[in-house]
Amino acid sequence: MSGQFDTVLRGGTVIDGTGAPAFVADVAITAGRIAAIGENLAAGREEIDARGLLVTPGFVDIHTHYDGQVTWENRLSPSSYHGVTTAVIGNCGVGFAPCHATPEARDAMVRLMEGVEDIPYPVLTEGLPWTWETFPEYLAFLAGRPYDMDIVALVPHAPLRVYVMGERGANREPATAADIAEMSRLLGEALDAGAAGIATSRSLFHRSSDGKAIPTYQAAQAELLAFARVLREKGKGVFQIVEDIHLPDASLAAMRELAETAGRPLTFSIGTGNVGPFQYPRLLEELGAANAAGAVMKGQIMPRGIGMILGFELTLNPFYTTATYASLAGMPLAERLDRLRRPEVRAAILSEPVDPNPALVLGRAVRDFAHMFILGDRPDYEQPPERSIAGLAAAAGVTPEEYAYDVMVAGESGGKLYLAMANYADGSLDAVGEIMSHPDVVYGLGDGGAHVGTICDGSYSTFALTHWARDRVRDRKSLPDVVHRMTQGTARIMGLADRGVLAPGLRADINLIDHARLSIGAPEVCYDLPAGGKRLVQRAAGYVLTMVEGLPVYREGEATGDLPGRLVRLG
Repeated sequence: MSGQFDTVLRGGTVIDGTGAPAFVADVAITAGRIAAIGENLAAGREEIDARGLLVTPGFVDIHTHYDGQVTWENRLSPSSYHGVTTAVIGNCGVGFAPCHATPEARDAMVRLMEGVEDIPYPVLTEGLPWTWETFPEYLAFLAGRPYDMDIVALVPHAPLRVYVMGERGANREPATAADIAEMSRLLGEALDAGAAGIATSRSLFHRSSDGKAIPTYQAAQAELLAFARVLREKGKGVFQIVEDIHLPDASLAAMRELAETAGRPLTFSIGTGNVGPFQYPRLLEELGAANAAGAVMKGQIMPRGIGMILGFELTLNPFYTTATYASLAGMPLAERLDRLRRPEVRAAILSEPVDPNPALVLGRAVRDFAHMFILGDRPDYEQPPERSIAGLAAAAGVTPEEYAYDVMVAGESGGKLYLAMANYADGSLDAVGEIMSHPDVVYGLGDGGAHVGTICDGSYSTFALTHWARDRVRDRKSLPDVVHRMTQGTARIMGLADRGVLAPGLRADINLIDHARLSIGAPEVCYDLPAGGKRLVQRAAGYVLTMVEGLPVYREGEATGDLPGRLVRLG
């Protein structure tokens, strides 16, 4: 082959995203695209030694909540620290467009996002520029901004419903035929402008910060079927949905009807509770049957426990509603920890009842000590029951409350605890591994950009590569399969045919990974959001290089300064 390439990655172990076995080859890049893959390719203007390293497509994360962050920030961390090169926003039916240009309407959307996705009210009120009203205007705003990865936007059902129906929509009243027609028109307009589809939630878990259920919670099937018909009419777009399918009488039948009506992909959240009876075996059977019959339905699984980080520096801890702790909560952290370490304060808090705010669903789980663990500096997300706070406390002859308290007052900024709220059946990830292996399941649900003071699951891609494809002895997954379910598998759902696979002509979104060295750091609290808001961030070691459209955006975890990522308009 004659001529010179822009960049050549030499002699890496190529895992191309299709699920095919790994092979050793050079990968050449020109003008942001993969130019060639093979042996002894011609020279590049930049030569990178990839020997002993994995060469994979960039990861396509189809469940994030960077809807606010993309309006004030150019870097979508923590996801960008973990090899993600394309992120889908607008999930779970929440977002910031369309929204009427009134203080009341904007405040309602902020309250909803604050409650559903734990993004603090001051962060959103200071950070959001609100230069849009319609969804196409929101897309136009995003299109003018550069990022460290590409972004793709779903139309969120909740703001769409409130935009058309006002208070009736917010109060979950049934939509009239005229309401549905107008929402459908606006959805079609958004799809024409490049939206990737529509997202909704039927989960009682999703509430605004004032305790109200999400406006879409009881939306009738007829309302969603109307949206499905818009997708069919336009011949594009995906349907994303969250339902309470962990309940005993749950079924995929309603979602299957949506997928079949739309003739388009539908993706939904799947997992397992911590205690039985478990619904996932029956749901996986339904999923397989639906796809065998011609529907395109894909479950998304978080590859580890769906959990929260608890601590005195964070949103929640096991004592957050006790009277004494509530009286200290507004103090600066150092002063608060000083008070909390006093024996009389400790004794008072440990003796006081907990009365969780009924509006805060997450807050009801903060004393599940049997599924609560110390993560440590090298986080371990699959610990046996005897290493839970309950197990450690029993061995030490103290109460779980005492043990947890003493962990959280240790150190300069206090210790942190990890609570596996779901996906931790029988004290292990065995059930998760079973779901992960289903042919119609991909990896996701990292919620990057959301639950900023309680959750840090945007590192799931690194966890899948290390825990499941390297470290776990039981039910270890193959590297090609793990990579496929975060690249081609997710890209296909979204209709992104130009990425997710390493092949000539496709985008050069690439990760160069030292798999032996790959690791996840401990969650850190950063105060870098608007209004000085705090968030949890996890970094990784072992990503030698992450490229977006052929340009290095991170080298060894450090930003290069290039921001080649843009809004991707579908269709």
